[in-house]
Amino acid sequence: MASNSKQTSSSMASLAGKTLRSGGASQTAKTLAGSALAQAGSARQTGSAVEAAASKALRSTNTSSTTRSLAGSVVSQSNRKR
Repeated sequence: MASNSKQTSSSMASLAGKTLRSGGASQTAKTLAGSALAQAGSARQTGSAVEAAASKALRSTNTSSTTRSLAGSVVSQSNRKR
């Protein structure tokens, strides 16, 4: 797998941290937040399961803006060959 040159920005990492601490965040939002934080400051890429969850969240009309932001971040850091 090629190295990932994209990393989670500091503002997105902050949003991810707030999401993980939130009692009202959905499980999907927390999963995406965890992935975004794992990719902050590293060359890690989004795994296929998280990529699928992010894609589903982006297609849904009921997704919150926070979840959409996190989903966009993790999708942008996925393996382009998948």
